[in-house]
Amino acid sequence: MALDEESVGNLKKQLEKLFAASLRVTVPDEPDVEPIITVCDKESGDYQCNNAMKLWPRLQRKATEFTGRQSVAQALKNNLPTSEMVESCSVEQGGFVNIILSKQWVAKSIHKMLMDGIGTWAPKLSVKRAVVDFSSPNIAKEMHVGHLRSTIIGDTIARMLEFSNVEVLRRNHVGDWGTQFGMLIEFLFETFPDWENSNDQAIGDLEAFYKASKKRFDSDSDFKERAQQAVVKLQGGEKKYRKAWQQICEISRKGFEKVYERLGVRLEEKGESFYNPYIPMVLELLNEKGLVEESEGAHVIFIEGKKAPLIVIKRDGGFNYASTDLAALWYRLNEEKAEWIIYLTDASQREHFDMVFTAAKRAGWLSAQGNKYPRADHIHFGLVKGEDGKRMRTRSTEVVPLINLLDKAKSGCKDALILRGQDREWTEEELMQLEPNAEAIGYAAVKYADLKNNRETSYIYQEKQMLNDKGDTAVYLLYAYARICSIIKKSGTEINELKKVGSIEFTKDAECVLGLHLLRFAEAIEEACTNLYPNVLCKYLYGLSLAFTGFYSGCQVVGTAEESSRLLLCEATRVVMEQCFHILGITPLERI
Repeated sequence: MALDEESVGNLKKQLEKLFAASLRVTVPDEPDVEPIITVCDKESGDYQCNNAMKLWPRLQRKATEFTGRQSVAQALKNNLPTSEMVESCSVEQGGFVNIILSKQWVAKSIHKMLMDGIGTWAPKLSVKRAVVDFSSPNIAKEMHVGHLRSTIIGDTIARMLEFSNVEVLRRNHVGDWGTQFGMLIEFLFETFPDWENSNDQAIGDLEAFYKASKKRFDSDSDFKERAQQAVVKLQGGEKKYRKAWQQICEISRKGFEKVYERLGVRLEEKGESFYNPYIPMVLELLNEKGLVEESEGAHVIFIEGKKAPLIVIKRDGGFNYASTDLAALWYRLNEEKAEWIIYLTDASQREHFDMVFTAAKRAGWLSAQGNKYPRADHIHFGLVKGEDGKRMRTRSTEVVPLINLLDKAKSGCKDALILRGQDREWTEEELMQLEPNAEAIGYAAVKYADLKNNRETSYIYQEKQMLNDKGDTAVYLLYAYARICSIIKKSGTEINELKKVGSIEFTKDAECVLGLHLLRFAEAIEEACTNLYPNVLCKYLYGLSLAFTGFYSGCQVVGTAEESSRLLLCEATRVVMEQCFHILGITPLERI
């Protein structure tokens, strides 16, 4: 990911600039050397420059004044430009330059963020408009647990980019076109002769309707033939068939919207049918470039290194996923003017997208260099597994409906809240608030339990663990946030006024630890955006909560001489946590 040189707030970026200047003076004959800055996990430093280790073998072969890694490191330290952000540097055995940041500078930077807003710590990406293609359920099928990851990972990636001031086109590429619709439409005509005058309830359970029509399709050759003819009539634009198709799609959409509303996910649907009219023109463009060839009655694009070609027109003359995806890619690049297109599906589609992107690069649509724009990336993810370690299913071996998973998380959270408060007398107001609290915490628990994992790996869904209020869970994080809100409220201080007249000063180590962790938000969100890994942000948020817990345990806030400074530190933590929650699609609660 190419990033703007002025990435405000990113500590590593700012230190890299300082050491880049030092490198130009120290080793002017090595212009290709980039500064290597890492977080230091020792008490001797906050960050570390590791260039001396790699430079010394190069310099050893030349006639220089350096005698070893230590002397290279010492020169890097001595040639470092003066900066108010650096309190001191030291050279460690092995050639590491340890850097301690100025406590005053850290405190001042946090206060500046409070005055100017958290947006000043957002990454500045070199891309202006992106398409994020996520969720993408199939019409006439219920959203199930398999759609959880695509939906919430996609939403989080979209939010990360939006925070970074990228215009994001959130696209729901639903499966609303293809041979299955002939089967569904013909079954609708047969089962409900008066379907045009019926309401949505005529079909009832669309999932059951799909299974019944599929069973009929597989077992009745006459029905199968009529269904295949129905596909031709639908794709030919016959009014009756289009109307039936639209009714089936609308029933599905209403079911999808219920799930999206619960998850707080916003999407714009542009399904397979939307791109269908563009396919002939797009395939002609590819043909003009000499990419499309005839093979065994089909039209294909041969991809080097692949055993089978990319089929773009089937033997029967019909289009398929590849032709639709190529048309969608062309549309997004040329009509929607997106510079970056990000697709989220499970790992099984990796080869398909690899072939589509390779064809697009050969056509000159995408940059041949993966990190240059325009570009397209397939973001794959692992499975959600049950506690038996297998793909999550119901007792009847059916895939678990996503709505059921959310219902169960909400009810489990409600039970847990009641259990924790069993020794108290609930007020009427508290009981009324219990339901929305349980919903917010339950859905947060589901999202965080997924997002905190590396998206490429599968994970085991453990409801009991994800609702635990201790450890790396959303519940723990939400309680930490509510505690901060309680401290600020208890102080009775008008925090916005305090920002204008107060200042932050560190008097204890726990304050320094929290302050430094706050400032590292900028580099955490930049790393998450660069590599599209939401778990990086989850790890940061959990670390911030731990740092705040250490601060809260060792530093009394209200009623001390340091109250104003510590209240501002609390407010900064609240602001950063709130932004992290927003990016993760979690609703924070001021009181639980």
